[in-house]
This record gives sequence, C-alpha cells and structure tokens, in this order.
Amino acid sequence: MSGVIPIPKAERSVIRVFDLDMPPEQARFLAEPGALAQVLGLEDIDLDHVEIFPVSDLEELGLAGCLIQGCGIPEEDVAPDRAALTAIKGYVLLLRSRAFAGAATRLTPASQITLVASYGEKPINWSAPAMPETDSSRLYSGTKLPPRAARAQARRIGASLFAVVMCLFALILYALVT
Repeated sequence: MSGVIPIPKAERSVIRVFDLDMPPEQARFLAEPGALAQVLGLEDIDLDHVEIFPVSDLEELGLAGCLIQGCGIPEEDVAPDRAALTAIKGYVLLLRSRAFAGAATRLTPASQITLVASYGEKPINWSAPAMPETDSSRLYSGTKLPPRAARAQARRIGASLFAVVMCLFALILYALVT
C-alpha cells in the first residue's frame, strides 16, 4: 500500500484487516518484537493487540466469520467486504486500536501489506435497569444485635480462638517433649 493511514488520538474499538502478501516465514517473523512496528513505519506497537495468522487456519469459518463471530463485528458491516476477505489466501494481520496505546500516529505500511478493511467493534452495553428499591436494599437496614448479644458473641469467638491456639501450643509442646 502506498498511502498513509492516519490513526487519531484515543481511537477505540477499531479493527483493521491487512493482507500480508509475503512468504510465510516473513509473515511469522512479524510477531517478533520490533518487526511489525518497522514494516508499519512505527517506533513501537503493542503486540498484545495484534493477530497474525494464515487464513487457512480458519477452515470453513473463514475470515469474514472470524470477524463476525470472533471479533463481534456486525454482519452487515462485513457484508460489503466479504469478497475481498474471501480473496485473501495467505497470512492476515488484524490490528486493534489498542495496539497504539491511544496515541495519534500514522501508519506507512510496506508494499507487501495492504489494508483490506477497517471495522468498528460493536460496543458492549454495560447499562442495566435500575434495581427496585426494597427494604433489604437500603443501607444499614439489616437487623442489629443488641449490645449484650454482640458482646456475648464476641466473647464466644474470642474464647474459641484462644482454645484453638492453646491446643496447637499444647500439641507443639507435646511433640517437642516426646
């Protein structure tokens, strides 16, 4: 690809699909630290958010199915590029926005690396309906022990712990003596 691909600052939830037109050994080498950054014209890239694999590994699922089912991209977004995705036969590079650590950058890929498509991941809806307010959901609404009962309970717990520690001490002393 001869163009420059701008990556805006704080970009989120975008997956870029690149066709790697290179021998398998060279494509596998891109997973090494610094190699991918160099061919993309970058100083550094987070390899935790990069996937490089042969399309043949996807078998009948295919690259389009991987993007839809594996990456959560809506099928209607992938449909226009299905032919181009199916045409990829060698290795493919999936590059997520997080690989750039939120910094604005410009990709200048080497000639063997071709951008096929960019997709926005479907954001996760973390909202939930409001919880109905009941007596048990209010703070400090549980029953409190009366002060005498609380002290008695504390004494029982303390006495139990004291008994356990003394038993352990007695066992250790017995083991040392015999």
